[in-house]
Amino acid sequence: MNTMNVRLTLIDSMLGTSPANEKTYRDWVGSKAPDAATMEEEVASLGADAVADKGMTVFMRYDDGRPMMFAYQIKGFFKSACKALRNDPDTVSSKLKAYKGVIDDNMFVYGTEDSKRTGNRIPINFGGDMAVCERPLRAETMQGPRVTLASSEEVPEGSTMMIKIKTMNIGKADLQALVREWLNYGELHGLGQWRNSGRGRFVWEELDDSGKVIGGNA
Repeated sequence: MNTMNVRLTLIDSMLGTSPANEKTYRDWVGSKAPDAATMEEEVASLGADAVADKGMTVFMRYDDGRPMMFAYQIKGFFKSACKALRNDPDTVSSKLKAYKGVIDDNMFVYGTEDSKRTGNRIPINFGGDMAVCERPLRAETMQGPRVTLASSEEVPEGSTMMIKIKTMNIGKADLQALVREWLNYGELHGLGQWRNSGRGRFVWEELDDSGKVIGGNA
């Protein structure tokens, strides 16, 4: 098994994706996230009582209030990146068969400072305070066009996340090359809410065990 130590650095702000209302999260989002360690773990980490607007999306939090992501969200990004890159015959991703199964069964993502939860949680590190991003959403309904206002917590450009990625050896497939290709895609299409607009884009660095940068696109 091979291990990569990776630092992600946002080049655009990232928006939270979890509904502030805990019941909404438990009933709907939790049922859509079978990769999560436990639904209860995520619900407990939301800190929804601090957010009054039930329509707002927020970041999950540690007990001390720090925002975080879950490791399964990074694996979800890998699946999205692979799906997009498979359309280009010049990519490594285009040669990977049954990519969702490979990502689920042969690739493992961990946070680097979470001993209690075996690395499921990934802290988002930044200075200052979080902001709130509000933007209009337009939808076509049976009653005609309708515009609503969406709100999300927002961490700034320059925020960092440290992750560890372990890959198994499966035949001739170079899974680390795939991971690097997907991480490069993060500069074009990132993480979090409203990512189609460019939010949540990132660059990355690969570090050796001493913390020295040995690769990446940052």
